[in-house]
Amino acid sequence: MTSTLRILKAGRRNLAGQGRTISPAAELTTPTHFRCPISLDLMKDPVTLCTGITYDRQSIETWLDSGNNTCPVTNQVLKSFEQIPNHNIRRMIQDWCVENRSFGIERIPTPRIPISSAAVSEISLEISGATRRKDDSCVRESVKKMSRLCRESERDRCCIVANGAAAVLSAAFDSFAANSFENHTTGLEEILQAITWMFPLDSEARSYLASASSLRALQWFLKCGDLTVRRNAALLIKELVSAYKRHVDTLSDAEGFVEAFTKIIREPICPQTTKASLATVYHLVTSSQNQKISSRFVEMGLVSLLLEMLVNSEKSICEKALGVLDGICNSEEGRQAAYGHALTLPLLVKKMFRVSDLATGFIVSILWKLGKNYEGDEGVLMEALQAGAFQKVLLLLQVGCSEKTKEKATELLKMLNIHRERGECIDSMDFKQLKRSF
Repeated sequence: MTSTLRILKAGRRNLAGQGRTISPAAELTTPTHFRCPISLDLMKDPVTLCTGITYDRQSIETWLDSGNNTCPVTNQVLKSFEQIPNHNIRRMIQDWCVENRSFGIERIPTPRIPISSAAVSEISLEISGATRRKDDSCVRESVKKMSRLCRESERDRCCIVANGAAAVLSAAFDSFAANSFENHTTGLEEILQAITWMFPLDSEARSYLASASSLRALQWFLKCGDLTVRRNAALLIKELVSAYKRHVDTLSDAEGFVEAFTKIIREPICPQTTKASLATVYHLVTSSQNQKISSRFVEMGLVSLLLEMLVNSEKSICEKALGVLDGICNSEEGRQAAYGHALTLPLLVKKMFRVSDLATGFIVSILWKLGKNYEGDEGVLMEALQAGAFQKVLLLLQVGCSEKTKEKATELLKMLNIHRERGECIDSMDFKQLKRSF
């Protein structure tokens, strides 16, 4: 059996290290009642169902999470999904492990009992009560407890989220933020850390975090917090704007966020923070209600930062940076800034086919916007031609792309074709990994 072989191999390795050998007669077989009926492995956290059959907790939870409502052994429909820890079996297994440690068997640790809905409700009530009393220290202790549970177990995290903890934490954040948040920064930082474990947030939690007082605190943390706090604030704001357009409008009207996100992009904290910041900026600059916000980002020098980022960044960051640049080019100020930068056209043409289909689509869109708006200025189109744009766009149409990209690529090709008197430069390495879509 699998368990027997695993134990035998472990024992041989253990004894070999001591200069001893083991004979086939000394093979160790795991007792049947110590093995999970599903995985057939030694149970680490035995639990018993209402049918009286004991399983390893992880195996039976996987079975139930897959949509099954029967006992795997008896095939009876379960009247209750409660899993009762079988302490007797667990202690017997631990004793057996200790007795056979010479075979390389390690004693299984005593499992921690998963948190219950009642326990989550109790912690939430503690946080709500302390928030009403403005008891900062009590809130911090309860929030730390909740964060610790989320870190230790995915099952506990899911239970905490399912019982509405995100809304409780968000309400606490909003309450302390509205009450001179500078005096409660430590508590707010703890709450902020805990909320990042609750994604995706529900609508109630989002509504608290989108309030004027909460946004003011988040903006302050983005600019003045330590690296971890700034990271958490960036992740939370990205979560806010990713689902509801009204949060995008609220954020764009708030003061200080353009400067804060530009600073994070200019002075990277970690790839996760950079991606979250770029995603947030993308939502801001592509919103139809925020035509002026692109100009504010241009004034902060974001176009240069994006182009520099494209030189050596990983795929995901390149895609997001190109998406932001494409959004900024919807405005006249954005197009002027892009056209005025020496890296723009050669770098964009160079990146075609080298990042991803999504990135290539953004590049075509940017080139189309620049060419269309500066069609009377031969400089844009000639520079693109000299960088090899014509042949690349033509090849893109041949290998296939989305309809939206195809329309822009076709129009861009017509604009470029008018100025093809000069020769074009192509790097064959650009097409090394290119594959047809059919």
